[in-house]
This record gives sequence, structure tokens and C-alpha cells, in this order.
Amino acid sequence: MFTIGDFARHGRVSVRMLRHYDATGLLRPAHVDPATGYRHYTAAQLARLNRVIALKDLGFTLQQVRDIVDEKVTTEELRGMLRLRRAELETAVAAAGARLVQVEARLRAIESEGRMPTNDVVIKAVPAVRVAELTATAASFEPEAIGPVIGPLYDELFRRLGAAGITPTGPGVAYYEDAPEGDGRISIHAAVQVSAPLQDGVVRVLDLLPLDRAATIVHRGSMDTVVPTAQTLARWIDANGYRSAGYPREINLECPENRDDWVTELQAPVIPA
Repeated sequence: MFTIGDFARHGRVSVRMLRHYDATGLLRPAHVDPATGYRHYTAAQLARLNRVIALKDLGFTLQQVRDIVDEKVTTEELRGMLRLRRAELETAVAAAGARLVQVEARLRAIESEGRMPTNDVVIKAVPAVRVAELTATAASFEPEAIGPVIGPLYDELFRRLGAAGITPTGPGVAYYEDAPEGDGRISIHAAVQVSAPLQDGVVRVLDLLPLDRAATIVHRGSMDTVVPTAQTLARWIDANGYRSAGYPREINLECPENRDDWVTELQAPVIPA
């Protein structure tokens, strides 16, 4: 028989771990000296210890390991457990791969610009939201084409909401689509969050669809100066293994009188490239 120290050396585990396995019933010593309390193990128990170690290395919990080595799990159940563990590991590998891509993109940005980027991009899900909106058309998606249209559109939206007794419950949400004409013009949706019933009246109230995955960045300042921020977002999307799935939404987080103090979040829908 082996002392606990010798058995630990043969099994490539610590004495402390063997004591823990004893306490949890996972691997009991073959003999415990009643006078000294010393634990002793047999060579045959190395097979059970090796199986415990192998199952732990696969990521199973101690309770799962105990059920498997005690043959409380059928072959079909074990197959299912292994398949589930494989799926968990594949998900972890994919997440680690995505983080690695982001790290590489940060390194390239630092190497090209000589400093850490200050505009951080975050991937997140955007929930559905109810909005009241008015729509108009701009000649293109350039700021100089959007600005003269969206400003008066919001003025008219808030005038109509006031006349209808509808109070906004959240920030403004501007979103864009290609105009039906297909000639490069853009449909502008000037919207604001409300809790009113769905309707098509003086304004249209609708539920804006959620975005399962959006690359988001915060822009500070007038929307006339949004191009560099939008370009940073576009470069990040390209460098981090995504591609754009539509025009970014603009969430007006803060809109004080001084436009240079505006805070706007851009939410670009993306899918894996």
C-alpha cells in the first residue's frame, strides 16, 4: 500500500487534493490507521485517480466526475454531457478568438497612431423601443445634406407631439434607410421615444425593431462634425471581423443649447464578416 504522500507523487496530485477527494467521497483511501489517522491507498486506486483527473481536465464538475466514475451515468447520458461540454468549449474558443481580433486591432491602432484610441467601440444588443416619428428625404447621407433636413423635421415633430398631448419618454432616435427611388437619396426618420399607443396620425408611432448586434461609439459635439467619429467606427468594424448591416442609428443622449456640447451614440448594426 502507498502512504498518502507516495500516492500523491505517483498520481501527480497534491496531498491536499487527495484529502479533498476523500472528504467529498470522490476517492476514499483503502485504509485509514485508526490510531494515527494516516491514509493509505492501493495501486489499483491509481486507475480511478487517473480517470478523475482526466474528467476534471475536460471541465466537468466534481459532482459530475463522481457520478461518472461511480457509473451512475449511462453511456448515452455521458455522450450527451460530452457533446454539451464540446459546445461550451467551442463557444469559449469563439469568444476568445473575437477578443484576440480586438486586441490585434488595438495594437495596430497604437502602432499607426502612436497612442491608445480614445473613442472606444462596444458591441451590444439594442432592445426594441417605441418611437414617434416624422420622415423626410435627403439628397445623400453626407452631413451637409442631412443637417438642413433633420433639424426642421425634429422641430415639426415636437410641435405636433405637443399639440397631440404626447410627452417624450426618452431620447431622440434618428435612423436612416435608402430611399425607395434608389437614386442615392436617403429616407430620414426623426424619432423620439414615447409610450403612446401605436398609431398613424399627426405623427407615426411605431415599435423600432431591436438590433441583435450593434457596434456603438459615443460622439461628442455637433453632428456637423460626426464624420471622423463615424469613420473611426467604420474602421473598427472592418478591423474586428464584422461588416455593416445598415446605416448607424443616432441616439441623442444630451442635446443642450450649445451644439458643441451634444452627446450622441452611434449604433451601427453589424454581422460577422
